Amino acid sequence: MSMKGNFQNLSIRVLDFVFATFGLVVSIIPIAIIALLIKMEDGGPVFFKQKRVGQNGSVFLMYKIRSMVVEAEDLRNELLAQSDVDGMFKMKDDPRVTNVGVFIRKHSLDELPQFWNVLKGDMSLVGPRPALIEEAETYSEVAKQRLKVKPGITGLWQVSGRSDVSFDTMVELDLQYINNRSVWQNGVILFKTMILVFPSEKNGAY
Repeated sequence: MSMKGNFQNLSIRVLDFVFATFGLVVSIIPIAIIALLIKMEDGGPVFFKQKRVGQNGSVFLMYKIRSMVVEAEDLRNELLAQSDVDGMFKMKDDPRVTNVGVFIRKHSLDELPQFWNVLKGDMSLVGPRPALIEEAETYSEVAKQRLKVKPGITGLWQVSGRSDVSFDTMVELDLQYINNRSVWQNGVILFKTMILVFPSEKNGAY
């Protein structure tokens, strides 16, 4: 890798570390409030962890605030055929989502614990969506190029329509991001992401 590439990776890592640390600190109160609401709703665990595929195919545990019923993973296989997006499982009206889950998913609050994944180095603030193992196993050679960089909490796909775009379009956007990856581009995507935290019919969040 060139000196320019090494400097860029180091700069992005520094940005990740600083903002992830800040993000975890300011997330303490929101997470505490959400945790209380989850316990009041169904008494189940607050956090949810799941194996995802990271850079160069490495597998890591990704953390989220639980937004679905406790038995969601068991019910997933029964709903696979109803996915709204080919190539990955995504449902707009997923019956597994709890009442608290509807709100926190709409505002992306369920992803707050992923700042910890960024601090650990499993993820970046910006990058391709972290794939499920079973999704990555079906990737074409082109789609596998998404795994060249660390997956992100947000990315070009997420600020370009999110669930309203197809899997192939998502791959195209991810490769576009990878080929033009820079601290400046990450900053622009993070700014757009903060705007999308206040949802509208145009942000595609669910």
